[in-house]
Amino acid sequence: MESPDLSDDPGVHRGFICASFNQDTTSLSVGTKTGYRLFSVTAVDKLDCIHEGVECPDVYIVERLFSSSLVVVVSLSMPRRMNVYHFKKGTEICNYSYSNNILSVRLNRQRLVVCLEESIYIHNIKDMKLLKTLLNTPTNPSGLCALSINHGNSFLAYPGSATMGEITVYDANNLSTVTLIQAHDSPLAALTFNASGTKLASASEKGTVIRVFGIPEGQKLFEFRRGMKRYVSISSLSFSADAQFLCASSNTETVHIFKLEQHSPSQEEESPTWSAYVGKMFTAASTYLPTQVSDMMNQDRAFATVRLNMFGLKNICALAMIQKLPRLLVASSDGYLYIYNVDPQDGGECVLVQKHRLFESNEEQGDQKEEENPEDVPPQPASQTYAATVALPTTAPSSTTLMGYSEDGGAQRGEVIPEHEFAEGPVCLDDENEFPPVGNQNN
Repeated sequence: MESPDLSDDPGVHRGFICASFNQDTTSLSVGTKTGYRLFSVTAVDKLDCIHEGVECPDVYIVERLFSSSLVVVVSLSMPRRMNVYHFKKGTEICNYSYSNNILSVRLNRQRLVVCLEESIYIHNIKDMKLLKTLLNTPTNPSGLCALSINHGNSFLAYPGSATMGEITVYDANNLSTVTLIQAHDSPLAALTFNASGTKLASASEKGTVIRVFGIPEGQKLFEFRRGMKRYVSISSLSFSADAQFLCASSNTETVHIFKLEQHSPSQEEESPTWSAYVGKMFTAASTYLPTQVSDMMNQDRAFATVRLNMFGLKNICALAMIQKLPRLLVASSDGYLYIYNVDPQDGGECVLVQKHRLFESNEEQGDQKEEENPEDVPPQPASQTYAATVALPTTAPSSTTLMGYSEDGGAQRGEVIPEHEFAEGPVCLDDENEFPPVGNQNN
């Protein structure tokens, strides 16, 4: 969720700019007026802030690579520049400047993708080398794209048309187009892959229908109806780790969870019920009805739902296993993280089990005082945190490229993440020998 203009909306926390979950939903990144924050979301009862970055203010894009120390940051003050940090050391790995504003960044253990309005840049994440530039892509003002977190395929999906819901699926490993999918009649609003990169979910600007396609072939596997009464703006789509469930949040008060299951005829015959009988009658009747009506009759409804206590606020949702139970996480621009229990058997209404502040209460008071006295010098914190101390830059960024420099004095370009870190499991950027050279690049 990237929403740099949220601060004027009622109900939005004054310090909040954007939020994103990492690839395995173990961490939440929040862009703020003063920088960014990284939270651990591996427990229900507590929300630990594991890092607070103050390298640059007004962060509207912040993406963390799994549970590693690599974090990508873009600031409103320099919207054409991407900074890559090793946050545990408080040092900059590299930065790249682009020809236009950066709208989104996606990354896995193999690739880093930067999306502009009419172009996409694909980098090799191990040395940040630019591998491919996709120029003259259809106008994409929101920077909509999705990258498979499975670095074995690194499929990239982005709009293939500015006026229709066409999806281009691109192989970011082999740098070639895989397929084109005619997904919706209206322009796309949301895209997401499952963890293995074998399924792709999409929604259009109407927000009424969500479809799931098989990858790489592009065949339609599932079709879900979110609603019929009104068009909505889908703000996020997310699969569960096992791809059995798909959640969707929007600018309404409802989050929908859909169950990806094939209905086999044999199961209906084994358990003949009134609903099964009616379903068969509808199926038979649909062959004589207009396409739009028959499609609607064959669309599955939500398996589970959440009723938020807000309306019209941007939010992102994710499904995760926390403490061995399935949970729905909703990070909202009101400055809170909401955690719900999900019943994987019966579905229904999900139960709110915890609500965490993303900002301390004294920060809200500080915002109010600053508003009352805008000309006053911002108060300095009583005691600087470790994160604030190590993250402050000692010198202004150089405009030249520094090749071959690293903290250990001997790392060469190409060692951003060592090969052994690409085995199964989380990447951990903790080894002194893995720190890459500092560099500034222009694209």
